[in-house]
Amino acid sequence: MPNPRGTPENLKPSQPKGEEPMTTSISFRCTELMKEAVKAQDDPAQFCRDAIQEKLDKQKQLE
Repeated sequence: MPNPRGTPENLKPSQPKGEEPMTTSISFRCTELMKEAVKAQDDPAQFCRDAIQEKLDKQKQLE
């Protein structure tokens, strides 16, 4: 009988997509329309990270 809890491979921690480990989280308020638009993306979390990084890069260029 197979184990209903999954395989040992499923218990390994996921690998981060970037060079730096993601060890913290952030939350913020937005409109319901913004939330729906973000959730409609293929990878909502990566979409938000990319948008924030893009804004930070633009801000750094202006300084």
